[in-house]
Amino acid sequence: MNPKDFIAKIAPGAQACMRDTKIPASFTIAQAALESGWGAKAPGNNLFGIKADPSWHGPTVDFSTHEVVAGKSVPLVDKFRAYPDWGACLLDHAKFLTTNKRYAPAFMHSDNAEQFTLAVAAAGYATDPQYATKIIAEIRSRNLMQYDLPA
Repeated sequence: MNPKDFIAKIAPGAQACMRDTKIPASFTIAQAALESGWGAKAPGNNLFGIKADPSWHGPTVDFSTHEVVAGKSVPLVDKFRAYPDWGACLLDHAKFLTTNKRYAPAFMHSDNAEQFTLAVAAAGYATDPQYATKIIAEIRSRNLMQYDLPA
């Protein structure tokens, strides 16, 4: 899927989540784009690469991924959450961020997607040390702030 079509498909759901949770829609769109390769790599409709840890009791899918360990990219196969569609994924992503206390500091920046992104990355969402930089680059280059709703 090309970026324009991906954004058109995901933006309404990202904005609905923003209304309910204060997660910036621009962050949601950019993170989903980065994690899924603009929707091309979303096994089990998992746009965000959320792993199926022991707290997850829903369906799962095994998927090859890479983690950065000691500064090196290491390939591995892991269990990820699976969803019936992208809408369910967006809702679970919002729940994942709002109910995990480690992401609470990000919500002090709900009015600033870049600061929100930095806080989520600092809380350890991904092992890639360039994670926040990559998301912020997508937010800026695609003008995704236009999808953020006024406070």
